[in-house]
Amino acid sequence: MTETVLANARLVLADEVRAGHVVLREGRIAEIGTGAVPSGALDLQGDYLLPGLVELHTDHVEGHLFPRPRVRWNPFAAVIAYDAQIAASGITTVFDSLRVWPDRKAVGVDGDAALIASTVGQAAKAGLLRAEHHVHLRCEVAADGVVEDTEDLLEDFEVRLISLMDHTPGQRQFLSEEHFRSYYKKKSGITDDEMDIIVTERLRAHEMHARSNRARLVATARQRGIVLASHDDATDAHVSEAVGDGVAIAEFPTTERAAASSHAAGIRVLMGAPNLVRGGSHTGNVAAESLARQGVLDILSSDYVPGSLLFAAFDLPRRVETISLPAAVRTVTANPAAAAGLADRGRIAEGLRSDLVRVAVAGEGEAAVPVVRAVWRQGERVS
Repeated sequence: MTETVLANARLVLADEVRAGHVVLREGRIAEIGTGAVPSGALDLQGDYLLPGLVELHTDHVEGHLFPRPRVRWNPFAAVIAYDAQIAASGITTVFDSLRVWPDRKAVGVDGDAALIASTVGQAAKAGLLRAEHHVHLRCEVAADGVVEDTEDLLEDFEVRLISLMDHTPGQRQFLSEEHFRSYYKKKSGITDDEMDIIVTERLRAHEMHARSNRARLVATARQRGIVLASHDDATDAHVSEAVGDGVAIAEFPTTERAAASSHAAGIRVLMGAPNLVRGGSHTGNVAAESLARQGVLDILSSDYVPGSLLFAAFDLPRRVETISLPAAVRTVTANPAAAAGLADRGRIAEGLRSDLVRVAVAGEGEAAVPVVRAVWRQGERVS
């Protein structure tokens, strides 16, 4: 019987921080104690012990596969490096957000969802991954062929989450055409003439495909029991549509109204951890801190910076005085786990998976930074 005892820790439990120890046995949390420490325990020297972080939406793997414009890295090497960074950030469960929408004209990236999912699967089968990986498909509803591409992926991979996305000029994240033009011109460096062509194509595609594709994707997700997320909701109409579609997660709502309405309807609101840490959205949309102050922020996602997830969990109580550290930690552990239907993780509780993160805090006050010192997944040290 494999047993590990982690002692002299500040245990971040669901509703309190308590000094104590944890006994890990056969991949599960067997005991949580505050009394005498069993012999042979690993002394955590007063560091925090958190549940392993659960990441629902990160496309960071694309940055490893395409480290520079027009540079495509070895897929296996990219996945291994990505996984190592994920684990080193304290993330033990990650949903790899794979785009089902080739977008080379605007951002220089093809979908490559099948390649990435296949490579992750191969690495996992070989026992080379530190974190547990799940497939999250980001489906652009206005794209011609997105339903067929999604159905092909569903035949080959176990998909746990589908995001319904629409990046058309004048929709959701880009409520104005000028916002779309400005964002993608800065990101890609394309000319005004090239942008004119892209905008015209996007508007035509939206008119032809968006409504029917969304309905078909929703029906497919329902049939297969896949969790649905709605991306970049901005208006009451968007939220009403999400409610009707049975959406469980509102990813990155762009307005306070949409976030509040989603939360009130029982849809969990997910915002970017970089948004919180930076003090605002890099695209000028609603600030995560504002939603936290209103009590409508449920989940944080590292999005494009894996290390931001833990940083935000410790930063949130400093920014919003009504939020405790356990409550902040729930936004990166228990809440995303529950939203994804993973009832066996996300909390330090007897019987749950022994996915844990040892965290020290360097510095004091606003300069304090949480530092990952060790990570265990199902009782095995992985970082």
